[in-house]
Amino acid sequence: MTADAVIDMSQQTLYLIALIASPMLLSALAIGLLIGMFQAATSINEQTLSFIPKLAILLVSILIAGPWMLELLVSFTRRLYLNIPSMIG
Repeated sequence: MTADAVIDMSQQTLYLIALIASPMLLSALAIGLLIGMFQAATSINEQTLSFIPKLAILLVSILIAGPWMLELLVSFTRRLYLNIPSMIG
């Protein structure tokens, strides 16, 4: 296995991780920003106020983007298994 193949596979893996994590991270970021602005506007300093909405939006984002994320992961795994013979020899 050449070093270029290892680097290419590593880059593809990191790109896939970023793609899979982005719907959850961006939705949690957006709801956290909205709740933070609400807390700043109303002077509510409750730390646990953002936990339940973030949890709810994460569940919704997983329900919406879950099939897409699973399809990405399955296709990457299939490509990886099909490329094993060329990586070994």
